[in-house]
Amino acid sequence: MFAALPLLALPVLAYNLAALTLPGGFGSQEAAIRMSEPLFTLAMSTGVDWPVTLGDLLLLAGLVVLFVEMLKSTTSRRTAIVNHALSMLLFIGCLVEFLLAPAFATSTFFLLGVMVLLDVLAGFIVTIVSARRDVDFGPDDA
Repeated sequence: MFAALPLLALPVLAYNLAALTLPGGFGSQEAAIRMSEPLFTLAMSTGVDWPVTLGDLLLLAGLVVLFVEMLKSTTSRRTAIVNHALSMLLFIGCLVEFLLAPAFATSTFFLLGVMVLLDVLAGFIVTIVSARRDVDFGPDDA
């Protein structure tokens, strides 16, 4: 059951929780500020400091989860079909939030939404390609 859930919902949910804690909630326009505030800095070997933001961490989590989702999309079990459908619903939800809620009109959320879209497209493409491979073409159809 849990294998069918799209893992990209985790960074999207984390963004939703961060946006919900803003003064004004989803209607707040301060999300871009919160996503770009440094959480901590890392000293690089070159002597400069690298400020790491909440937006950076959410995008990193999204990329790691997108990689796992790509690996999951190569399976041809029934849960993969349910996963593709739920990923499509997640993308629609991301699109609605991005277009209608001011707290989601940030580059961070846009890139998370693009990751969800890539997961949807890759899942459907892998499923179609594997289905075509499983079809036995006769000598006249090849």
